Order: sequence, then structure tokens, then C-alpha cells
Amino acid sequence: MELYHFTINSEIDESIDTVDLLKSENIIIGKYLLSLFYYRDIILDIEGFNYNQNKKENNESNELTKLVRLAKNGDSEAQYNLAICYQNGNGIEINYKKAFEWFLISSKKGNINAQFNLAICYMDGLGIQKDEEKAFEWFLKSEQNEHLAINNNNEREIFEQQLKLAIANNSIAQNYLGYCYMYGKGTYKNEKKAFEWYLKSAVAGCAKGQYNLGYCYKYGKGIDKDETKAFEWYLKAAEGYCYGNAIGTDKNETKAFEWYLKAAEGENAIAQNNLGNCYRLGEGTDKDEIKAFELYLKSAVAGCASGQCNLGYCYQYGKGIDKNVTKAFEWYLKAAEGGNKTAQSKIKGYQFNKGI
Repeated sequence: MELYHFTINSEIDESIDTVDLLKSENIIIGKYLLSLFYYRDIILDIEGFNYNQNKKENNESNELTKLVRLAKNGDSEAQYNLAICYQNGNGIEINYKKAFEWFLISSKKGNINAQFNLAICYMDGLGIQKDEEKAFEWFLKSEQNEHLAINNNNEREIFEQQLKLAIANNSIAQNYLGYCYMYGKGTYKNEKKAFEWYLKSAVAGCAKGQYNLGYCYKYGKGIDKDETKAFEWYLKAAEGYCYGNAIGTDKNETKAFEWYLKAAEGENAIAQNNLGNCYRLGEGTDKDEIKAFELYLKSAVAGCASGQCNLGYCYQYGKGIDKNVTKAFEWYLKAAEGGNKTAQSKIKGYQFNKGI
């Protein structure tokens, strides 16, 4: 044991000759101790990781135990937080039924966050059977407890009408509610609730909801800033807008262009390719083949097969760059390897005709 402590001791560097001597004499324990010396940092790191992991788990367990105790003692905030733990699986297994039960208990004590989440449970059928009337009732209660003072009765009326539609899973109404909460139209300003409604709208496929969700992520409105997610949602919004509006009018093309532009700012390769298409075809902006080429190049270098194919097209026909059949073939080949059907056809044509 003394030799073991000697080997892994921090002063081992001074006694390396002793351990090397054990090695040279082929003593098994010497080899073992030498391995301990060489791998001592890894061993200590693993031990430290396990210690920290166990400590973290113990802390989480202690926090949860404390939360349960406070909740059972009638603390409405603890009841609300315990419901969130059950809903999201924070330190405990997900259980929507128990989440609902604790939201209900906390809601009856007047906790507005619990009331809002209870309404969501009734709306989405989380832990309880769907009930649009009760969802509407609890949404309104969460509003009333904010000591709401709305000067514009018309705005409030519209808000409540849209709330009913949103509860019925109308994604456009859900986006509108996000707008109401973001800017205090017919209700009080609450960026967190705005984010939650935009999220519901976005997930349901509403392009405007997706755009507004991207805005929330980009500027940290109701959620921590996350530029990667922001640009992902901007891209979904642009694509959804194109499909949903059958791009063809100037107004629609301009809107799609603006949203692709925002998505491309985040170095999103797909968005860069789509923005390149806008510039090449003059959709939503003036035609600019040089800009189109530059965007295709960025997209292609980032690994987007469509961008690689379009870059090949530019080189083949001299769009925004001098013609270069060799480079055209190289980029078509990359795109084909990436699964792009158009590029694969180009490569087949080259193989048969010895030219693109």
C-alpha cells in the first residue's frame, strides 16, 4: 500500500527512476504501478467526474425532496415548480397526470403561472382530458389575477375571440396571441407567454409563427438567446411561406426573400442556397447573378448538395462567374455524391456524352 501511494503521489516525478528500475527488472507489480503513474491523471479525472456527478445527483435529489416538502406544506410556488418538474422530467420521471394535479392545486391558490399552465393542460390534454371551456376559463383567470386594466375594450374582445380559436388549435390565432402578449394588445405584456404562443403556432406549421419564434430566439424575448435556433426557424418560416402562399406575387416573393435573408445571416447553408435562388431568378429582389454565385459558393463549401449543384450550374453557364466546365463537373460530382438528383443526371449525361 505504501508503494501504491508512493506511485500515484504528486511527487512521483522526482522518483521516476525507481519505478523505471522496477520495469526493467520485469517485476509485475512494477509494471502495474508504472501504468498507474502514466495514467494517474486519467484515473484522477474519472474519480473526480464520478464524485462531481454523484454530488450533482445528490444535490438534485435534496432539492427535489425540499420542493416536495414545501409543496405538501401548501407553498403555491413550490407546488407550481414541482408541477414543472413532473412536466419536464427535471430530476424525476415525466408524469403529466401529477403535473396537472400540482398545477391545479397551485392554481386554486391564485398562482398565475400555474393557472396559465393548467389552461395549457386542458387545451392539449396533458394529464387530463381535453376541455376547451375549462382551458378558456383558466386562461382568463390567469389574466384577471394580473389586475388587468385594459383601456381598449375592442382589443380585449378580439383577444378573447382569438384565445378561443387558439385553444381549438388554430395556429394563426396562436400566433396572434403571441403578438398580443408581446405588445400588450388586449392583454398585459408578457414576453414569456408570447414566446409560448409563438412556439405553439410555429410547431403547428404557421409561417408567421415560425418567423416570430425566430425573432424571440434571436433577441432573447421570453427565452434565452439562441441564434442557431433563430435562423433555423427563420428558414422554416421562409420555406413555409413559399409553400403556403404559392409564391408568384411580388408581395409574397419579397416576404420570402426577407425571411431567407435573415436565415442566411446565421450561416445556414440551405438558406444561403435558397437566397441564391432569389438573386439568380429575381424573386423578391433585383436579379444579381454575382450575389447568387457568392451565396451558392458559401452554401456549397458548407456541404449543401443543392448549393453545390447550383454552383456547378453557375460554372457551366457562366452565371456570376466565368464559364469553367471542369469546375462545373467537380461541383456536380460533389452534389451527386450528396444525393442531389439534378446533379446525378448531369453526371450521367457527362459519362454518356463526355460533356456536361
